Amino acid sequence: MLKRISMLAVAGLTALSLAACGGGGGGTTTAGTGGEGGNDDAIVMGFSQVGAESGWRTANTKSVQESAKEAGITLRFSDAQQRQENQIKAIRSFIQQKVDVIAFSPVVESGWGTVLKEAKDAGIPVILTDRAVDDPDTSLYKTFLGSDFVEEGKKAGQWLVEEYKDATDTVNIVELQGTTGSAPANDRKAGFAEVIGADQKFKVIASQTGDFTRAKGKEVMEAFLKAHPDIDVLYAHNDDMGLGAIEAIEGAGKVPGKDIKIITVDAVKDGMQALADGKINYIVECSPLLGPQLMDLAKKVVAGESVPARVVTEETTFTQEQAKEALPSRQY
Repeated sequence: MLKRISMLAVAGLTALSLAACGGGGGGTTTAGTGGEGGNDDAIVMGFSQVGAESGWRTANTKSVQESAKEAGITLRFSDAQQRQENQIKAIRSFIQQKVDVIAFSPVVESGWGTVLKEAKDAGIPVILTDRAVDDPDTSLYKTFLGSDFVEEGKKAGQWLVEEYKDATDTVNIVELQGTTGSAPANDRKAGFAEVIGADQKFKVIASQTGDFTRAKGKEVMEAFLKAHPDIDVLYAHNDDMGLGAIEAIEGAGKVPGKDIKIITVDAVKDGMQALADGKINYIVECSPLLGPQLMDLAKKVVAGESVPARVVTEETTFTQEQAKEALPSRQY
């Protein structure tokens, strides 16, 4: 399903229409990768990103854009600004443009069945990246590329259990959840709860969304500190919320990493620096560098080749000393 110059012109107009009609979000940009004047034979990918809510997401966007260029794939990029309606609008625009493949990182898990069926009926394969959907019809997409968020939550819980293995008193935990309804928020919470639930001394005394942002993480942590003067541990679903919470903890006259131990997920540079400085105690990695794998999968599905239904990224965990070693060569 390769495009002619006329179709590219129509696509450009459609993209402009989407940007203009999207109101507060969802603008689409096109990155041509086929040389001067474009390349009719290049694969065209429509990619809808969640937004730019964190350092992780910015690194993920950069990885996708750079990898598309290296792979010779023409990328039509849309930023949903964390709104599902913007993503659905973008996907429908990609269908109208008759792109070769659609990839997107869903804002939330639910509510995708109708638009994904529209893509399927149009003969356009879909790849999920970073986040999953909960639709029971798995034929609506070809594969899901991303982390095992439940396992990330379990890793966070396992460190906590080991850290407090000799403690006899209650360990009071507060949790900064990611965006409500999103796969990482749901799964990181579930994995963590499963591990710490085996020992009654671990008690989650407050759990609230920080929407994966630093500002919201600070705001919610300030409220936690006022309501609960006896917090022992903070579990944040990403580094950015944890970094915001550190500001709140310091503002309350407490020492992050000592008075309140902190576990986060992602391992972006700012988080790793805080870990190296002792303000965070443990980070579970979630790599944003999915671009190369995504482009490889895109080429295969467009060619009609079979791909695994689930592609899990390889990731690790970091202590303070490991963060110090990793920081000089950290890519994100």
